[in-house]
Parts: sequence; structure tokens; C-alpha cells
Amino acid sequence: MLAKLVTREQATECVRDGVRLMYGGFGTIGSPALLIDTILEKGVRDLTLIGIDAGYPQVGIGKLISHGRVRKLMTTHIGSNPEAGQQMMDGRLQVTFCPQGIFAEKIRAGGVGIPGIVVDAQMWGEATEGGEAVLFEGKPCWMEPALTADVGIVYAKQADTYGNLIYDKSARNLNPLVAMAADITIAEVEEIVPAGELDPEKIVTPGIFVDYMVNRSGGGNG
Repeated sequence: MLAKLVTREQATECVRDGVRLMYGGFGTIGSPALLIDTILEKGVRDLTLIGIDAGYPQVGIGKLISHGRVRKLMTTHIGSNPEAGQQMMDGRLQVTFCPQGIFAEKIRAGGVGIPGIVVDAQMWGEATEGGEAVLFEGKPCWMEPALTADVGIVYAKQADTYGNLIYDKSARNLNPLVAMAADITIAEVEEIVPAGELDPEKIVTPGIFVDYMVNRSGGGNG
């Protein structure tokens, strides 16, 4: 259990050039800022990012975009990050948009092992990459593929040494879904307590989904 608590450098060793990186947070709320800074410092490139927005140019996940570390972005909007918009217009950043509700459901599907979801074609428009046209109860629909990632980074208010996570109000956002949908999940946590001290009724993400934890205040276990 204690092996999950590592330094930020150790936690992000799995983030290499070209990985699919999924992240929690909405703007700055619930964003794993320390992990994002560590990934930026590593100098990795050609990332595929999967998250609800593009952050801000010099805050949160937007830093990776502004520094040219991202090749592809799958998201719901980029309005808060003009740099992302400019890179998209210049052809330097490939952006795939998806409505937020469908986006969240695609991540949830990935987390629970469902290969895809059915979306009403008349409401959705065109299928995204990997989608296909299907008939469901006689209606034209798209089968949208689930979203998964090589690595997921999330932010939580509290954790125990096993990795059970508790979130703080709206900072919860998509963090629990991201934690489920990645092959390797890294949690940035404000406070880490011994196993058994958390109220089990407040735990949202079971520790089985969490591979590594970083203490936001201490940067790790040292």
C-alpha cells in the first residue's frame, strides 16, 4: 500500500513521448497542477490529451499546449485557451470536439469496460474518429467508441495509503471517471491519511483504480 505514495518525478516516469494522457479538472478547479508542471519539466512531446477543456495558456493543462508538447487534443471546448485555438487554426494541433455529456459518458464507458455508447445521429451530427453508423430501434444512430488512456492524472482532496480518494465539491468533476479509464492512474492529493481513517461513505474512487499518489504539499513521500 505504501508503495503507492511516491515523489512526483517517480509518479510521472510512465508519461513518455506519444502517450495518451487523460486529465481531470475543469479550468483550474480539480486540476492536478503539480503533476502537470512535472510533466512539462520532463520535456515529453507529441502527447494526446483527453480532458474536458484546454485550460488556460499558462495555467493547468494549457501549459503543455502552449509549450508545443501536444499533438492531439480530445475535448469539449477550448474557449479559455486562445493558444490552443491558434495552434488548431495553424494546423499544429489536431482537435476533436465532443459535447460534454457524451464526452463524460465515453470516458465512463472506457472505465467500466464498455466498448462504446449509442448516440442519436440527429442530435450528434457526424461520428468522431472510430465511430460508425448504426440503427437502434429503427433510428439512425452513431456508435461512439469509449475513451481510455495510457495514463490518467487526477486531483483529490483526501486519500488513504491504499489510494481511496475523496473529492471536494465541484473539484470532483470528471476526476473519478478519469481515474477509472486509464491504464495507469496517478492521484495528486492534498492530504494522505493512514488506511482506515477515511469515512467509507465519502470515498468516491476505490484505491484499486489508483496506482500512484503524490502529496501536493510535499511533492511526494520525502
